[in-house]
Amino acid sequence: MIWDLGGTLLDTYPVVDRALAGAVQEGRGGGPVTDADLHAVAVLTRVSSGHAITTLAQRHGIPQEDLRAAYEATKETWRHDPPPVTEGAREVMGAVHAAGGLNLVATHRDRESASELLEQVGLRVDDLVCAPDGFPRKPDPAMVVELLTRHRLRPALVLAVGDRPADVAAAETAGVRGILLQTPGVELEAPGAERITSLRELVGLVEAPS
Repeated sequence: MIWDLGGTLLDTYPVVDRALAGAVQEGRGGGPVTDADLHAVAVLTRVSSGHAITTLAQRHGIPQEDLRAAYEATKETWRHDPPPVTEGAREVMGAVHAAGGLNLVATHRDRESASELLEQVGLRVDDLVCAPDGFPRKPDPAMVVELLTRHRLRPALVLAVGDRPADVAAAETAGVRGILLQTPGVELEAPGAERITSLRELVGLVEAPS
């Protein structure tokens, strides 16, 4: 199993969405963050944080630097208060190991931050590939291909799960079955993608090789 990290194994979105929505409200003169504000941000962050920051800055006339600062501040809070493990993640990872498989991670996060987060929440992965190590970001398949090559894996026996269309696109370009973890109520443009709304839906897909 090839996992994305933030938004997939770790439930990072609630904090990120609220931080960006709060920055928007502050830039517009203050006021409470509403559910509608959070939803408007969520639609953007599920594409990418960079897309959310650029779009919100243009939409509301707010400096990108202010939004970027709000986003980066969330990472600092995770040093002492890490995001929770996504519901069902430990169960699926356990099933993968029980079936003799590997739990691998391909993430845009830097290695130090990713390793620290995994250690803080007690998730054991078998390998980790990070874009800042010199790999292009998804939807480029380079990180997926690297994991396949490094562990001599047959693409047909691998699943990849992520929370963004780019995760699925990277997997499928590498010949791997990609599965999109979708936030209920947040529609994503990913034509033909196989979708789930809970990681527990993956348990039945994990089997020991015959």
